[in-house]
Amino acid sequence: MRDTRESRLLLVLLVAVAFALITVDIRGGEDSPVDGARQAAATVFGPIENSVSAAVDPVGNAVSAIRDSGERHDRLAGLEKENAALKAKLGSDDRNRSRLTQLDKMLKISGEGQYGIKGAQVIAIGAAQGFSWTITIDVGAHDGIRRDMTVLNGDGLVGRVTTVGPDAATVLLANDPDFTVGTRMEAGDELGFASGQGDRPLRVELLNGKAEVKKGDRLVTFGSQADKPFVPGVPVGVVSRVDPSGGDLTRTLYVTPYVSFSKLDVVGVVVEAPKKDPRDTVLPAKPKPTPTPTVTVTVTPSANAPVDGEIQQEQ
Repeated sequence: MRDTRESRLLLVLLVAVAFALITVDIRGGEDSPVDGARQAAATVFGPIENSVSAAVDPVGNAVSAIRDSGERHDRLAGLEKENAALKAKLGSDDRNRSRLTQLDKMLKISGEGQYGIKGAQVIAIGAAQGFSWTITIDVGAHDGIRRDMTVLNGDGLVGRVTTVGPDAATVLLANDPDFTVGTRMEAGDELGFASGQGDRPLRVELLNGKAEVKKGDRLVTFGSQADKPFVPGVPVGVVSRVDPSGGDLTRTLYVTPYVSFSKLDVVGVVVEAPKKDPRDTVLPAKPKPTPTPTVTVTVTPSANAPVDGEIQQEQ
């Protein structure tokens, strides 16, 4: 169409009509006379507009994707948080189960030895490099704890109480070089003194230099005067090495303790000694020896072997 006076007049007329329709539509609201036409147009051209918009509006798509991604991220973060909480609960349950097992073993020792004990939890451990091997437990004077009380757990002798506060106490561990305890050999009367050697086996000096001792023999505490600092019968450890007897007055043994001093958690302080020496009753049951398999070889005679009493003749 050429730009003539008539075409310009027609364009002005169309614009005026469009403004008039817009005004009527706005004033009519939901009852607008052009609402039906608008809905019909939306039905026809809506899908086309959406397709064109998706193709030519990458910014809008990106914003939408980011919004959806954020929602997915929030859901994922929520799930990860729930998963972490479940894992923490599971870990807590595992720890609680471990503590219950330790407590059961300790109560068994207490019952077999007739020790009156006060349960405690290890809340701190002393440095092993150049310092004493000690632990701090969460019971103290308010709980009836006194200095020089025996400390044990479900495996055996842990140590003795050295310092007591109102609500906490310090325990010197049996593997400390300054620790010494009287010992007695299982099923015998051979007495000695065990001393700590840090992370190495305990060193035991038997009073009888000619005592018959072998690897695998076991020791318990001998007990102290008035049961302070040690009550009798608490398992100490197993003989791992015996030095040759050289005619000395004493004999040296090396004993692997029952207690793992780097894994202490639940312990018990003996607040009441047994009325009688439990001797060896608190020691764990000895492991059953593994049977050695035997091999039986059966020889099957060959077809050419001579029968008894028969002599083969050379051809």
